[in-house]
Amino acid sequence: MSNDIVIRGLGRYVPEKILSNADLESIVETTDEWITTRTGIKERHVVAEGEYSSDLATAAARMALKNAGMKAEELTHIIVATFTPDNIVPSCACIVEEKLGLKHRVAFDIAAACSGFLFGLEAARAMLALHPDANVLVIGSEVVTHRTNFTDRSTCVLFGDGAGATILSNKGEGPRLLDVRLSTDGELGNLLTVAGGGSASTYKPGEAVRDDYFIQMQGREIFKHAVRSMTGICNEILEANGLSNADVDVLIPHQANWRIIDAVGRKFEIPAEKVFSNVQRYGNTSAASVPLALSEAHSTKFIQDGDLVMLTAFGGGFTWASALLKF
Repeated sequence: MSNDIVIRGLGRYVPEKILSNADLESIVETTDEWITTRTGIKERHVVAEGEYSSDLATAAARMALKNAGMKAEELTHIIVATFTPDNIVPSCACIVEEKLGLKHRVAFDIAAACSGFLFGLEAARAMLALHPDANVLVIGSEVVTHRTNFTDRSTCVLFGDGAGATILSNKGEGPRLLDVRLSTDGELGNLLTVAGGGSASTYKPGEAVRDDYFIQMQGREIFKHAVRSMTGICNEILEANGLSNADVDVLIPHQANWRIIDAVGRKFEIPAEKVFSNVQRYGNTSAASVPLALSEAHSTKFIQDGDLVMLTAFGGGFTWASALLKF
């Protein structure tokens, strides 16, 4: 277990516009009761016209910098986890670099869907091992609603937009990132896809956008794999560090929907009062989900000094991950 990596700052941002369940009732055949009982979600935040992933990411980054008492110029690396970048090229990270007024940093995106932020934490650990004086900004930022089909009631009720950010360093005071575990299984990738616009599903000029441009998922199968994979990788990281679930003070799982959050908590055998959830207000914000929840849990004192915090996520690919933090 390494105690060297410091969490210098945490930040988050969500757009001002709120899309409630009542709003969705006028868009698609659904009801507040149907959405709430199946997902636990009451509302989600949606970008305004002209607001993009890089804007959300930059706002979350600025909050993390303020939280850390740092200037943007001190950052050496920028990693953005997203499947909804502003463009295919340039990367969202390069755009964030420019919006922060920086040049000549190391900036790149990570595509690991909802697990992307935790993949970013592992990449940051590698960067900090290679460059001990680095200050690494890791962001999860998504405009999922731009890839959501609002005629499909099984998916459109789930997703929202947002961003969360963390700054990591080998020096300074603050919580510690103790360990990260990652895993993937490409064989199951067909269960959750956003294919349209990729090299295997191209468009010609003037061609109408097809359904495959939007999120397509097999919910029941995903539920089963998500719960099993997240609890399994949480147990794996605890065992590797000589810990048990009784040592965990706070569990922050991917905020996919309340049923998955509840099932992970029960299968992991951790009391419900130790499981943080904000899915009811934000919906599933994909790669932004865990860092947004982490920042909120810390600022609202759900996380206390001395707490051992477990993060876990599951996403398309399939990808899944866990991380241990000591506050």
